[in-house]
Amino acid sequence: MKNLFDLSGKRALITGSAQGIGNLLAKGLAAHGAEIIINDKTQARAEQAAQLLIKMGYHAVGYGFDVTRSNEVKQAITNIERNEGPIDILVNNAGIQRRYPFTEFPEEEWDNVIEVNQKSVFLVSQQVAKNMMERRQGKIINICSMQSELGRKTITPYAASKGAVKMLTRSMCVELAEYNIQVNGIAPGYFATEMTSALVNDETFSAWLYQRTPAARWGKPEELIGAAVYLSAPASDFVNGHLLFVDGGMLAAV
Repeated sequence: MKNLFDLSGKRALITGSAQGIGNLLAKGLAAHGAEIIINDKTQARAEQAAQLLIKMGYHAVGYGFDVTRSNEVKQAITNIERNEGPIDILVNNAGIQRRYPFTEFPEEEWDNVIEVNQKSVFLVSQQVAKNMMERRQGKIINICSMQSELGRKTITPYAASKGAVKMLTRSMCVELAEYNIQVNGIAPGYFATEMTSALVNDETFSAWLYQRTPAARWGKPEELIGAAVYLSAPASDFVNGHLLFVDGGMLAAV
């Protein structure tokens, strides 16, 4: 019972983790014993973020590769498993946001959002899952969103991509559960991050958010750590195909 949340000896790959929420989750998993593989599009940024974790006393290494390019993903996963060891936990965190009115959304920007937020989850999970299936063990966590369920003006491709990741999570569960692989999602509500800074600084929007959310506040990024640890740990071994909403009760409220 005491080891339900112990990640000692486990190795976690977190995409897009050189900064932001991904980096915070890396620190959270590391604090519970996991060895961390930092990913960024550039090797320099990945290594720099890994070095900061090492200075904090954690075990970490950086791997730079583009999660939207299948050849880079395949080579990187091969190198990681050969050089570092098995990937026990995969957190598909990489994501971007773009804002335009629906009828004015540039096709190129639409494609970028879909590639990073949706296609990368498929590409990285596919390669990692093959090895997990052979070992008959693994945890995959997809970072979804409140927009996996709800729409909002100017972010149509973001909502579309996160809705797709929700269903990808469930479909992956159906195929992989028999191999003792748990595939779940974390769906954050509105958190005060670099990506949402413009909204945080918008007094009108924040006032609306406080009224709309039962908790009556923005989420703090560190409040996502517990959900990530739980879904990475033995405590969630019979939890599969689930979206864990961390939203201050927003989805429950009319």
